[in-house]
Amino acid sequence: MTILCVRFQLPPTREADLPRLLGMLEEFTPVVQALPPDGALADLRGAERYFGRDAVELASVIRVRSLALYGVDCVIGAGPGPMLARVALRDAVPGVTCAVPEGQEAIAEYLADKPVAALPGVGAATARTLGDYGLDTLGRVAAAPLSTLQRLIGAKAGRELHEKANGVDRGRVVPNAVSRSLATERPFARDELDPDRHRRALLSAAEEIGARLRALEKVCRTLTLTVRYADCSATTRSRTLTEPTAHSPDLTRAAYGMYEALGLQRARVRAIALRAEGLDPADQASHQLTFDPVDEKVRRIEEVADRARAKFGPRAVMPGGLAGLAA
Repeated sequence: MTILCVRFQLPPTREADLPRLLGMLEEFTPVVQALPPDGALADLRGAERYFGRDAVELASVIRVRSLALYGVDCVIGAGPGPMLARVALRDAVPGVTCAVPEGQEAIAEYLADKPVAALPGVGAATARTLGDYGLDTLGRVAAAPLSTLQRLIGAKAGRELHEKANGVDRGRVVPNAVSRSLATERPFARDELDPDRHRRALLSAAEEIGARLRALEKVCRTLTLTVRYADCSATTRSRTLTEPTAHSPDLTRAAYGMYEALGLQRARVRAIALRAEGLDPADQASHQLTFDPVDEKVRRIEEVADRARAKFGPRAVMPGGLAGLAA
């Protein structure tokens, strides 16, 4: 095992602590890839030799240090590659590192009974398509002819899925930095099935992100949606915007688009979070000129609404769809 996938149990109010936690991981290895809002990949090949411990032993040290220095627990998956480490993370619990067994046959056996959606990058729509043909586990996908998978989901996607289901992990950890970002989360009082309530939470989150960006005179280039489910799993999708923006309707459309693309059907959603990433000064951002009087009017109304909220509070002006929310 050489790769760790770490998910820090950060509440939304402490997401700003992620850079410090990544810095703690970099004390073990410089090869750390941030997975906002609360995770990271760490390549420990050099660290194993330096510290004289394997990756699972180092994971225990990382967990203790995270608790001792920052009061943050974490769950950790370990594997020979990033994809397998992320799969192992699904089975990990606080205090116990889940490690993929070594050897190609052992890896194939470990993956065989897992649902197709356990693979990173396999969304609900792809899983449904495969499930309709009885390919609902990775073992069945691995045994299926490559040509069959390519007919169902496309040539490139079918080839990649076939390799991953057979335990072939071609990924690598790419060191990066956490983008300057703003995040907000909308938890539900109970696990929520109603798509209309999901969309209402998205509207509320996008309105808040937009207002905060404009107050800081910033625009964002990327919007990330995280949907947390009743079983504590989560799905994260990111979208690069057509142009950097702080305009709430643009953020809302992007959020709705990512949500619809998930194809959720009666999913028990525990919380929905939005994160604006790649922040830049608004005065340095380009904006496509438009002759649409409606868009210009909406932007002027948005400016007036921002001034009203600054003076009378965040609920002074809000979309009609949110008017019934409790204060």
